[in-house]
Amino acid sequence: MNDTRWLEWAQRIQAIAQTGLAYTRNEYDIERYEELREISIRIMQEHTGAPYPVIKELFASESGYPTPKVDVRGVVFEDGKILLVREKSDGKWTLPGGWADIGYTPKEVAAKEIREEAGLIVRAVKLLAVLDKKCHPHPPEPYYIYKLFILCERTGGALEAGLETSDAAYFGEHELPELSLNRTTESQIRLMFDYLRNPGKEVTLD
Repeated sequence: MNDTRWLEWAQRIQAIAQTGLAYTRNEYDIERYEELREISIRIMQEHTGAPYPVIKELFASESGYPTPKVDVRGVVFEDGKILLVREKSDGKWTLPGGWADIGYTPKEVAAKEIREEAGLIVRAVKLLAVLDKKCHPHPPEPYYIYKLFILCERTGGALEAGLETSDAAYFGEHELPELSLNRTTESQIRLMFDYLRNPGKEVTLD
């Protein structure tokens, strides 16, 4: 059995429960959907070992119709190397980026994240890839996530760490540091280098 099927089941149960709670007005159905939500939390707790309150807050506290969360990553090349930042949270490296912010376009999110995490002022150029996180070798995570990779060109600024990062630097394709796999995988970075070599390559879409 696929080792991550439990995650897919928990996510699906949570989504069904959240949808039901958003639309039903029947008190008996509400009780059943609350029970489904509780089951999804227990599945996550059993397989991750995380405390119940943490899982409930992160995984099962949203309301309304459930939709994927959006993670935006900025891609900057210089002299054949790619920009990475070191996360303070785990000491590992990733493409700069984070959750999409309400009120910002995807291009604006990419530029904002690069400035905040790496000190560079950039212009977002084009979309390179839209990936479904479940299709890539990331560690299990409660959220269902789409990842957007946006090519950016440096227009100013200087490399410096930000509030959530401890370092920023450029790396060659074959000299990658230890990656923060929850955020960025080696295969995704190699895909970005494919775009450097082949600028006309079509958008990658899962």
